[in-house]
Amino acid sequence: MPLNTKGLVPRIWKWVKRIFIFLFFLQLFYILLLKWVNPPITLTQLGSVISGEGLKRDYVRMKDISPYAKLAVICSEDQLFPDHDGFDFKSIEKAMKHNQKSKSLHGASTISQQVAKNVFLWQGRSWVRKALEVYFTFMIELIWGKKRILEMYLNVSEMGKGIYGIEAAARHTFSKPARNLTRAEAAMIAASLPNPKVYTVHPMSRRVATRYPWIVDQMGELQDDTDVQKLLQ
Repeated sequence: MPLNTKGLVPRIWKWVKRIFIFLFFLQLFYILLLKWVNPPITLTQLGSVISGEGLKRDYVRMKDISPYAKLAVICSEDQLFPDHDGFDFKSIEKAMKHNQKSKSLHGASTISQQVAKNVFLWQGRSWVRKALEVYFTFMIELIWGKKRILEMYLNVSEMGKGIYGIEAAARHTFSKPARNLTRAEAAMIAASLPNPKVYTVHPMSRRVATRYPWIVDQMGELQDDTDVQKLLQ
C-alpha cells in the first residue's frame, strides 16, 4: 500500500516549532540562571578534559579577584568595554580591512563576545557560531550587565594548558590566590591572552615579555577612569 503522506508535512512542521520554542525558552532560562550561578562546565572546558589536557579551575567572586587583574584584562583585551554595548564596530571594521589584505588574521572580539563564545558556544570560525555569538553577546549585555560579564570572563577564560580562570592561573603561575596578584603579575597573565598555551608566563614567552610592560602602562592610564573604576570595585 502506498504511504499516506497527507498531513505529514504539517505535523512535522508542528513538532519542529514546538522543539524550537522549547529550546528557545531553555536557553533563555540558562542565560538568566547564569546571572547568579556559574556554569557547571563549558564546551571548551569539556574539550580540554576529553583531549587529556585536564581541567583546573576555581570559580571566585569579584571581591576575591585583585583589582589589578580586572584592570589588566580590560587594558589588554577591550579598553572600550565599559562604554560599548557588546560590539566595537570600529575595531571590527579595522580588522576586516586588515584581513582582506593580509594572510595574518586580526580579531576584534570584545570581552562580551569572548564570554558569549566561551560560556555558550564552541571554538571555531564558522558563520553559524559567529551568528550565535552575536545573539548571546546581545543577551548577556542586556541581562547580566558589565560586572557579571567581566566576572564570568575572569572565571571561564583559558589561561594555560587545562587552566581556566584567574584563580587557577594565579595559583599555577604565581602560587598565590587571585586576590593577591600584583599589578605586574596581573599584566603578565593578561599578556598571555588570547593564546596562553603558546604565550606562556613561565617560561616567559617573547610576546608576554614585550606586551606586559605596555599593559602596565595602559593600566596607569585607565585606572582613574570613572566607568572603569565602577568595574574594579
